[in-house]
Amino acid sequence: MQLLHIDSSITGEASLSRQVSAAVVQALKSANPGLQVVHRNLGADPLAHLDGALLAAGGDAQALQEFLDADVVVIGAPMYNFSIPSQLKAWIDRILVAGKTFRYSEAGPEGLAGAKTVIVASSRGGLFGADTPQAALDHQENYLRTVFGFIGISDVKFVRAEGVAYGPAHRDAALAAALAAAPAAVAGLGLAEAA
Repeated sequence: MQLLHIDSSITGEASLSRQVSAAVVQALKSANPGLQVVHRNLGADPLAHLDGALLAAGGDAQALQEFLDADVVVIGAPMYNFSIPSQLKAWIDRILVAGKTFRYSEAGPEGLAGAKTVIVASSRGGLFGADTPQAALDHQENYLRTVFGFIGISDVKFVRAEGVAYGPAHRDAALAAALAAAPAAVAGLGLAEAA
């Protein structure tokens, strides 16, 4: 069984999303001892942004193959300016490939990557839940659900540390809650049975 672990924060070891994504990966490894993990740190080793030359060459075969081979994808995704880091967008541009992860037909677009689970470890300075005044500003979670839904993945889970800019006590409590939620996010995936 293969797990692809993507981190996209630019803050290195200080990153909360990186701590939460590591906890999710650890929970998966504990539940599935034979799990193979491929880790890509987009903060330390970013992909070039999509351009005409890359598009003409057919994309980035390695990043796409890592994604196609994965049964589970864990993504550390901090919210930057109401959305995702540009490094993560560059990776997404590598995996949304016509004929590989989606196709168009007379009936419209069809996702081809549905047999995967995506778990997003999210950190956000403010509070952006559906019941908050800032909900309309959330272009992070909505975007990621749309992207993965477009390529056929409906099993998308979020583990959130929210309001981390509201002061040290709130930050610590939000991080502790997200770390405690990691095991529940991976419960029931059945990876051990499928391996």
